[in-house]
Amino acid sequence: RGHGTYVEEEKLIASVAGAVERVNKLVCVKALKSRYNGEVGDIVVGRITEKRWKVETNSRLDSVLLLSSMNLPGGELRRRSAEDELAMRDYLQEGDLISAEVQSIFSDGAVSLHTRSLKYGKLGQGVLVQVPPSLVKRQKTHFHDLPCGASVILGNNGFIWIYPTAEQKDEEAGGFTTNLEPVPLSDREVISRLRNCIVALVTQKLMLFDTSILYCYEASLPHQIKDILKPEVMEEIVLETRQRLLDLEG
Repeated sequence: RGHGTYVEEEKLIASVAGAVERVNKLVCVKALKSRYNGEVGDIVVGRITEKRWKVETNSRLDSVLLLSSMNLPGGELRRRSAEDELAMRDYLQEGDLISAEVQSIFSDGAVSLHTRSLKYGKLGQGVLVQVPPSLVKRQKTHFHDLPCGASVILGNNGFIWIYPTAEQKDEEAGGFTTNLEPVPLSDREVISRLRNCIVALVTQKLMLFDTSILYCYEASLPHQIKDILKPEVMEEIVLETRQRLLDLEG
């Protein structure tokens, strides 16, 4: 028996409400509502909480983004000096959202992050949705450009970022420029619909990954964006999503 289980009268019983996971003969129950436990290689979305780059990532302790684990603006790899450290304040401030990768886990369980790849960095315009980490499906990639016209970053830590799909990828700035152009109404409507679809999937305890989100988005199209949050509409569109996923697997 594994975590989240106990034996009583020779029966294996779950000690938490969650999803059963089996690895060979080992049986675990992963709690639906829990803090994020970092694993090396995970993609996370987090918020800068204080200088020296402490980051809130929904885990038990603040995560850490070291200066040596960052690309400097423009993707330059310079020697990290005091000037570089001061210059970072021009690009990162408390309250900023970032995407990053888990580089290592400290002995106390705190997570060390890095943003060395140009696909990571500061997040600009979009919407943050917080969900239980156990509902985010692990995949090869957690960055998805959806055909509906918006993109999502599915953070393993349960922070999901929805934003307009860029017409062209600007990799010159090393992930530190923020686009402050007004977002067109059509893009805002797509983002709002996606956000409500994710809330509906979470309410019905369905795993979150690019296909489930897209199917739910398509199932929601006959409804107004604000109506997606009505319990009866949630149930209807998630039922249709679940059926399409089963058909796909079948």
